[in-house]
Amino acid sequence: MICFATKSMVEQDQDMILKQIFVRDIPLLDVRAEGEFAKGAFPTSVNIPILNDEQRHLVGCCYKERGPEAAYQLGVQLVGPVKDERVKAWKDFAQSNPSGYVYCFRGGSRSQISQGSLKEAGIDYPLVPGGYKRMRQFLIDELERIQDLPIIMIGGRTGSGKTRLLKQFATHVDLEGLANHRGSAFGALIQPQPSQINFENQLAIEFLKLQQSDQRPIFIEEEGRRIGQMTLPLNMHTAMLEKYPVIEMELSMNDRVQICMQDYVTELFPLFQAEYGNSAAPEAFRRVHLNNLGRIKKRVPHYEIVHQQVTRALDMFLESGNESGFCEPIEAMLHYYDKMYDYQADNRKGEVLFRGDSQAILEWARSPEGHRKLAEV
Repeated sequence: MICFATKSMVEQDQDMILKQIFVRDIPLLDVRAEGEFAKGAFPTSVNIPILNDEQRHLVGCCYKERGPEAAYQLGVQLVGPVKDERVKAWKDFAQSNPSGYVYCFRGGSRSQISQGSLKEAGIDYPLVPGGYKRMRQFLIDELERIQDLPIIMIGGRTGSGKTRLLKQFATHVDLEGLANHRGSAFGALIQPQPSQINFENQLAIEFLKLQQSDQRPIFIEEEGRRIGQMTLPLNMHTAMLEKYPVIEMELSMNDRVQICMQDYVTELFPLFQAEYGNSAAPEAFRRVHLNNLGRIKKRVPHYEIVHQQVTRALDMFLESGNESGFCEPIEAMLHYYDKMYDYQADNRKGEVLFRGDSQAILEWARSPEGHRKLAEV
């Protein structure tokens, strides 16, 4: 006989608590060390550590050498000189977020000390059962279920405006938005990408929220396995290749060139100005574009010609604001990306539900036929 492990009532109750924390965006007080927080946390968590990285290291060494009691006493001793300051910060957070929870790595001594200190200050603040480790495993389990959700991909060649169409659907997950990257070699934005763990946590939470809304289907943009430095869960990417149906956008080359120009020039340069200031923004903008072009040097036909075209286009735009010089090199690079997309599309096994431009797709989705097809996913 094969026995399948089932969750205990306690674990099921914990899962319900964790689900509500993530679905309702409950504030979280993270008392782990700064380094732990930087590696991975949750969208609503704020880090007010009980021990800094060096102190945590000392306590860890003590635990290994002398056991848990000695490590606990050392932790209390290290916190002592700054206890009042840290308790005040925890108290301020708890008073500003009365529905919140506190957690450490496993829901052990650090969060219990913090909870006890808050109780001494007159505030009862609950612990997250199992701490960060339990929450992280809960979201990993949610990621494993993504492959079975009613998901439809928005596909189409580079520059088709897939993200813009995606946002027209109420139930969508913006993978590139979560990754803070537009997906291509030129897709990096001003602010850095999140850590891989934070990307996965946010991804799981977004799908969890949509499942709770009980609306279907869920729309995503068709992607490769990697979005910049972020990697999609393997089971999800496999389902993108093997299973998920797709709505495919079809636009003319001229329209796609114009969309790329808006995304990578018109709308991007003001972000550089806001980040670097008007005097430094032009050089930073030039440097980033030429560096990105260099990354695909071996794959772009006639690279030297394209490089010259981009350089001239940058000169023209930064001197006079004239964007027209970008048309020719953008079209050349789109031909390169088209070959990649066509190869991917040829190997995709999911059904193509509809093809057309954004207006045609939206009209189809509102039609009786579109409603029927979408409901079948």
